[in-house]
Amino acid sequence: MDGIKHHLTEELLIGYAAGTLPEAFNLVVASHVSMCDTCRAALESYESVGGAMLEEAGVTLAEGSLDLCLARLDDEVGPIAARPAPGVLPQPLRDYVGGDVDAIRWRAVGGGVRQAILPTSKAASARLLFIPAGAAVPDHGHRGTELTMVLQGAFADETDRFGRGDVEVANEDLEHQPIAEAGADCICLAATDAPLRFRSLLPRLAQPFLKI
Repeated sequence: MDGIKHHLTEELLIGYAAGTLPEAFNLVVASHVSMCDTCRAALESYESVGGAMLEEAGVTLAEGSLDLCLARLDDEVGPIAARPAPGVLPQPLRDYVGGDVDAIRWRAVGGGVRQAILPTSKAASARLLFIPAGAAVPDHGHRGTELTMVLQGAFADETDRFGRGDVEVANEDLEHQPIAEAGADCICLAATDAPLRFRSLLPRLAQPFLKI
């Protein structure tokens, strides 16, 4: 997809190719790769290198390993489409949700912001966020890694602007307050492997109920 400025890191792509990422992160990677020619090409190269290394090492897989692996990929995020599907959600995410945005069951979290928590493994959590145009999410830091991929509209924070297809990779060093760009509501896919660190009291009090 043209216009993508912010890509996945090498570590995330290698982790995806090696099967070491949590399910929530896999969902973000698969969704981004389905829209981004650059990251899809890089992923294919990492997968080729990994396959060559296994062949050189003479590793023998147990009977049925390939079938189990393919079944797991289908259950978690589905196949990665070569081109973005029409609509808001990319194909891997659409397969996961069971449709496009009209299939999402949103829950209000305050200030017009809504979320939909997606069922994933306990290693990390994934959610869809709806942020009204011009609205901000609470100022926060991170206790781990947060991946945020823009699906519709755009947001900006202290680091840059992120539009459709872009992924922001945040870690413990970043404290920010994303603000949705005026003109269009922003929809994002976010995955975290640790709770966020909110500055304000109200978000901290609501955090256990919102599971952020």
